[in-house]
Amino acid sequence: MKTAIAIRHVHFEDLGTLGPALQGAGYGVTYVDVDSGALAGLDPRAADLVIVLGGPVGVYQTDEYPFLLDETRLLETRIAADRPTLGICLGSQLMAAAMGAKVAPSGHSEIGFSRLAINPAGAESPLRHLADVDVLHWHGDTFAIPEGGRVLASTPLCAHQAFSRGPNILALQFHPEPGAADLERWFIGYAGDLAGARLDPRAFRKAAAVHCPPLQRAAAKMLSDWIAGLKP
Repeated sequence: MKTAIAIRHVHFEDLGTLGPALQGAGYGVTYVDVDSGALAGLDPRAADLVIVLGGPVGVYQTDEYPFLLDETRLLETRIAADRPTLGICLGSQLMAAAMGAKVAPSGHSEIGFSRLAINPAGAESPLRHLADVDVLHWHGDTFAIPEGGRVLASTPLCAHQAFSRGPNILALQFHPEPGAADLERWFIGYAGDLAGARLDPRAFRKAAAVHCPPLQRAAAKMLSDWIAGLKP
């Protein structure tokens, strides 16, 4: 069985519906929580796949959250070796920073379901499976596209929603992974975000019931397509 490590920042932001898709593709998944101290001991190149998940901190907050330094160093080494790496939200921002690109607050938050504007490069990538579904957005920071990267998608509020570098490096600012039931933990954990954005969790819950099932199916196809195209 191939090995996948999922780096997790908060317990309720896990692989969600991508977990079964990974298992179906032949991966055994191990979570590494950033508060466990295990990051510093990881071999950046060893796992067949590394997935860096989301979280509520900023890449630039290294004084407040020193684990970000270990995580960025791990990604610098892994990406330089072109080992398969997928980042989601904070994970995508960490990948961009590890590749030398700027990550900073966008000046506004983007929270809720909406469709991506997938450009021609994205239409030739696994993101094509997401063309007709609403994905989840939950972020306030944004990244520049690193050298060698190709932007794949955008939204009106965020010009850089995804980038890739070759077949093995994929960074997604949006969230393809939560199911409707998963989001119940988000509504509690990020209640402050919802209140700040004047979003009612009751309305969000109804939207999730509509949008999460097709997103789950499309995200599984996207992940399977990406995995099938990975190069040794």
